[in-house]
Amino acid sequence: MPAGKLTSLADAVAKWVPDGCSVALCTSLESLIPFAAGHEIIRQRKRDLTLIGPISDILFDQIIGGGCAGKVEAAWVGNVITGSAYRFRQAVECGAVEMVDHSNLTLAMGLKAGALGVPYLPVRTALGSDLVSRGRHFAKIACPFSGQPLCAVKAICPDAAIVHVQRCDADGNAHAWGNLGVARDALMASRRVILTCEEVVPTEIIKSDPNRVIVPAFAVDAVVHVPWGAHPSPVPGYYNRDHQAYLDYRDDSRTDAGFAAWRRCWIDAVRTVDDYRRRVGPERLTTLALTRHDFAESVDYGY
Repeated sequence: MPAGKLTSLADAVAKWVPDGCSVALCTSLESLIPFAAGHEIIRQRKRDLTLIGPISDILFDQIIGGGCAGKVEAAWVGNVITGSAYRFRQAVECGAVEMVDHSNLTLAMGLKAGALGVPYLPVRTALGSDLVSRGRHFAKIACPFSGQPLCAVKAICPDAAIVHVQRCDADGNAHAWGNLGVARDALMASRRVILTCEEVVPTEIIKSDPNRVIVPAFAVDAVVHVPWGAHPSPVPGYYNRDHQAYLDYRDDSRTDAGFAAWRRCWIDAVRTVDDYRRRVGPERLTTLALTRHDFAESVDYGY
């Protein structure tokens, strides 16, 4: 298969995620979280990043704990199983990280506006909260047709988006399925795109199901083959959520010393995909394997 845009994770992060940039991560809500890419950001000691995503799983907490973030634009930051994100909480309380509050809807609409190339999109729901009064990303406007009050949500255009997908070709034509959240809009709103994937497949496989393409090749800057690159989050069709990893991280991240030990084990001591899988262990990986398969009905694109 031609090399296309295939590169290493280290090179992709080094080139397309510079210090001080804004990066959309965790855009697929609770699955397909690009943990391997986030860990590489920590490993490279990136600084002053703006993290963008509606629900951040525990990846934002890890990146913040690694000292890489200066701002967060999100609706919720925490541990999807246990609640609190201790590194995030400490950083906000001491003023190390600026928080830009969104609801799930307003963040989605901001990325949608960015993807469409318009300066804002209107919503109603934020008018019932204090988001409008507290955030410079919102403004009260009147509908030009009815005069009714609306909230304008400013377009969000990240410098980079990192999205994990099930499969893509070497040029970046990518298939993803399951709960995609705001991933498609984040990809099209961002100036640069890094895809990490479970499999790199021939373009013919992507062409066989064009409606499943989440992003076309012309919008993609780098493709990285990272099997298990979303662990411990689930990847539909590949592996299940590793619940124990979230429980372990809750315990490890409560204190500065605990997080430092977690980082030494899971970040600093890991250099390759194989390193990571060995660290998780074959027995544990086996327990995350699919126990049943639910295939979608095939479709006919004939003519």
